[in-house]
Amino acid sequence: MSSWEGKTRGGALGYKIFVWTLKYPGLSFAYFLLSFVVIYFVATSGQAFKAIFHFYNKIMKYSRFMAFISIYRNYYMFGQILLDKVAMLAGFQQKFTFDFEGEEYLRQMDNGGLLVSAHVGNWEIAGQLLNRLEKRINIILFDAEHQRIKAYLSNVLTNRNVNFIIIRNDFSHLLQIREALANKEIVAMHGDRFIEGNKTATLDFMGKPAEFPVGPVNMAAKFKVPVSFVFAVKESSKHYHFYATPLHYTTFTTNQKQREENLLKAVTIYVRKLEEILNKYPLQWFNYYDFWKPVEPGKPSNQTGN
Repeated sequence: MSSWEGKTRGGALGYKIFVWTLKYPGLSFAYFLLSFVVIYFVATSGQAFKAIFHFYNKIMKYSRFMAFISIYRNYYMFGQILLDKVAMLAGFQQKFTFDFEGEEYLRQMDNGGLLVSAHVGNWEIAGQLLNRLEKRINIILFDAEHQRIKAYLSNVLTNRNVNFIIIRNDFSHLLQIREALANKEIVAMHGDRFIEGNKTATLDFMGKPAEFPVGPVNMAAKFKVPVSFVFAVKESSKHYHFYATPLHYTTFTTNQKQREENLLKAVTIYVRKLEEILNKYPLQWFNYYDFWKPVEPGKPSNQTGN
C-alpha cells in the first residue's frame, strides 16, 4: 500500500456550512443537497476515483458498471457520514439511534485503554457510547490541517468529554497520550493508515497483501493498556451499529523477535475484524488512495521507524 500523505480533503469552511445546514434547513435537506454535490466530487476526484474503482472492480470483484454505481453510492454515503459526524459532535445526537455490540468490553476498561478503528463507517460515534460510560475520550488526529477544524468544532462541541490530540513532528503528542492513559481515560485512533517511515506489518487483506501500522498496538503494549478494535457503521438513514471486540492485551518485551510476534498477532486480529466489517459494509470504505501493494503476504515490510 502506498503510504497515506497525511492530508484529507475538506476544511473548516465545510464544517461551518454543515453545522449551519443542520441548525436551519435540517439533516434531511442536507442529504438532498448532497445527492447533487456528490456528482461534482465523482467527476473531479482524480486519483481518488481510480483508487476506489480499483477497490470495487479488483478487490470486491464488481463488474465495471456496478463499480461505477458503487463509487457514486460510496461518495454519497461518505457525505452523509460527514454530516452525521458534525451533527453528533454539535449536539444533535437525538436525531440518531444506535445499537452497541460489545459495550460490555469497553466497560471493562476501568484503567483506561486504546480504541483502534479504521476509515470505515463513522467511528466518531464511539464518543457517544463513551459518554454513556462516563469516560473521557481522546481522539488522535493525524492531519495537521485539522487544527482549524478542531478549533472550530471546539466552539460547537456539546460533549465536553471529547478531546483532540494532534500528532506532531516533535512527538509532544506522546506526552498527551501518556497523561490521558495515566488518568485512566480512553484514547482512540485509526489503525489503517501510516505515514512514510512508520513501522508496518504486511498482511493478506481482502485477498491481497496490504501494509498496516504496528504503532497503535505497540502503544498499547508500552502503556500496558488493553486495546479494543471498534467500528461504527451506518445501517440506515439515522441508525448506526457499533461493534467492539473483546479486550486484547499485548505484552511488551525487550526480546525483539517475541515483541514482533506479539505485535503481529494483535495487528492480525484487527485486520481480520476489519475484513469482516468491510465485507458486510463495502460502501463504507473511505480510503481513497492505493491501499494494496504488489508484494507477497508474510514478507517483512521494508518500512522502518518508531
